[in-house]
Amino acid sequence: MLRFVFVFFLTIASLAAEQPLQSISGCTLVQAPWADGDSFPVHLPDGRTVTVRLYGADCIEWHVNDETDARRLRAQRRYFGIGGDDANASMAKAKSFGDLAAKRTRELLGKPFTLHTAFSDARGGSASERFYGFITTAEGRDHAAVLVEEGLARAVGLVRRLPDGSDGEEYRNKLRDIELTAAVARKGIWASTDWKRLTSDRAVERAENAELASFLKPAIPAGGINLNTATQEEIEALPGIGKSLAERIIAARADRVFVGADDLLRIKGVTPKLINKIESNLRFDKPEPSSKKAK
Repeated sequence: MLRFVFVFFLTIASLAAEQPLQSISGCTLVQAPWADGDSFPVHLPDGRTVTVRLYGADCIEWHVNDETDARRLRAQRRYFGIGGDDANASMAKAKSFGDLAAKRTRELLGKPFTLHTAFSDARGGSASERFYGFITTAEGRDHAAVLVEEGLARAVGLVRRLPDGSDGEEYRNKLRDIELTAAVARKGIWASTDWKRLTSDRAVERAENAELASFLKPAIPAGGINLNTATQEEIEALPGIGKSLAERIIAARADRVFVGADDLLRIKGVTPKLINKIESNLRFDKPEPSSKKAK
């Protein structure tokens, strides 16, 4: 009962502590050969250039530089049910949709737009600085929603409270409804979906992920991991934590550092049972101040 009361007040406190979004109008897209539909450099009116990762939407990879990229592309291909007997041809076809999404983003953001961001870290284990954000186009539309509506992105990714104050989970559900509508209308990528294979492809992906997770989870150091500085891969090594939850933990600590295990209860998907399982492997040292942190 005491923990329930604590969780309730911690949830209220976390909502109040969530870093507010800054709405920055007059932003412009920076052309970059590595940019894709959901992650790209943005020039701010104050002269800075930052890399933005969209909340809520995930476009297909079209820059495949290593095994991690290839696995991600394969997962996206299976999600959309882009099948065929020739695996290489199917991957190439999926990759082409990533190129198409990148081109569409350049079109949609061809005019100055508004970026809404709290400068929350979207790097995961990457060394490149990147921030989560919402984008409102010059026409007043949510960029992620447009990509999902046109069948060029899936409704997958981190979410948070929106610029207008509405709930992040409701935003996620809205994007999923838009995705379903796009799939039924066979828009964009969905026009290439092999509906007979989609469910089996997704089942294979889940099974392979579970198998890999059991072998690839690295050993947890004897002294535990510092949850305020650990990489996404280190966090995923904890029992009961997968990719999505690790991403939410990283996003949450960008808004407010963790001071103890119970502080994790402000994150969707974390339960008292999970905390009991992992807290002996956790440390909560404060991170070193960074001179590069965005103002």
